[in-house]
Amino acid sequence: MISESDLLAKVPNRLFIGGEWVESTSGRSIDVQDPSSGTVIATIADASAEDGGRALDAAVAAQQSWASTAPRVRGEILRGAFDLLQERADEFALLMTLEMGKPLAEARGEVTYGGEFLRWFSEEAVRIAGRYGSNPEGTGRMIVTHLPVGPSYLITPWNFPLAMATRKIAPAIAAGCTSVIKPAELTPLTTLYFARLLEEAGLPAGVVNVITTSTSREVSEPIIADPRLRKLSFTGSTAVGQQLLTQAARGVLRTSMELGGNAPFLVFEDADLDAAVDGAMAAKFRNIGQACTAANRFIVHESVAEEFANRVTERVAGMKVGRGTEEGVNIGPLINEAAVAKADELVKDAVSRGATVRTGGTVLDRDGTFYAPTVVSGVVQGSDILREEIFGPVLSIVTFTDEADAVAKANDTEFGLVSYAYTRDLARGQRLIESLQTGMMGLNVGVVSNAAAPFGGVKQSGIGREGGFEGIHEYLETKYVLTPNPFA
Repeated sequence: MISESDLLAKVPNRLFIGGEWVESTSGRSIDVQDPSSGTVIATIADASAEDGGRALDAAVAAQQSWASTAPRVRGEILRGAFDLLQERADEFALLMTLEMGKPLAEARGEVTYGGEFLRWFSEEAVRIAGRYGSNPEGTGRMIVTHLPVGPSYLITPWNFPLAMATRKIAPAIAAGCTSVIKPAELTPLTTLYFARLLEEAGLPAGVVNVITTSTSREVSEPIIADPRLRKLSFTGSTAVGQQLLTQAARGVLRTSMELGGNAPFLVFEDADLDAAVDGAMAAKFRNIGQACTAANRFIVHESVAEEFANRVTERVAGMKVGRGTEEGVNIGPLINEAAVAKADELVKDAVSRGATVRTGGTVLDRDGTFYAPTVVSGVVQGSDILREEIFGPVLSIVTFTDEADAVAKANDTEFGLVSYAYTRDLARGQRLIESLQTGMMGLNVGVVSNAAAPFGGVKQSGIGREGGFEGIHEYLETKYVLTPNPFA
């Protein structure tokens, strides 16, 4: 495997605008840190509002040419990017571990997952269909086509640096849209390195532009307000998403919003507990719990709650904490001190209301931003840990009495991204599919994400879908044409 220093030397440290790597006009820079130690691993350009305008100019200039590029060509470029990513899988995995902290094994999994969006949308590029037929009166013929929505602004979060970029960039490319992407300030290196890969795959200048900045509002507001922009896609907190929706409304932009979550994980009395525990570990501790799909509230039937708690506690207590590059590490650092403080505050609040810490529950005294993997049982209604997204390695357990109680507790949130349920009762499973108010559901499985599936939520968890057949349509406008009856 490539050394850390050699890899970091290969990552661009400037902005990618119009097919060129350029300096920022701000004169500022951003230090990127390794959260396992606080060490600065790279210093990159810090874009200004002027740089954001230049990036949008480049996207607008390239839009007409890219929209008229043959779908097969667009698809082949995406497939070429997929192939290059497979060749450099170890490099991208290591880079994500360095800037975000996730264990290397999980980072490799993200490379696989992120790559699938390139492969999936390379295939979807040539399947953008329309329809033709008579109108009901027989007086004309209806033609329905789908055309690129136009220049798009893509804002990605820090927790999945590659997958969140490919999940937005790939359908935009496939649909014939140009874009400006702004990765999170905390983990920008993966997106910069991916832009270089797209260059090598033959993507024309201006189709994808990358700006990194520490002043997101200053840079984003003029881009969103520009009448040439036609699409906004954002993954992040609900609070920020609401602000962006307000801004996007002025230009009546097409929007895709993948926002916060508060996922319930239901375990019924007839559940296969071995499978439920395995699913719980995957649903909770993937990415150190820093995922919008992470199970936030474990709602367990009172008859099996103690056994479930004992089993997950044994598993969690045996997890290895450390730097993501270390052998056998399950839990890396949280992204920053604020994330550690939030996890600790939520646990303390739950304990103050009567909950019991079965393992963990402490800020670890070591370099970096580490919080011990934790199990808290006996959580009572009203606890902050049941209302707020934890975004950390904390598994909280609350009990229920019957199906109606379980569903009521699961739906008692303004969020509705994903839910999980374990039961052997097929009829109950079918009822839960319809009664749980979430955009996605794992029935007897603990991980639902897949490039071929529509990812997204309901209520305050978002608008629109990413991935699946639905994902490319977020970047397409529908056009209807009526022509006279040719036989009249």
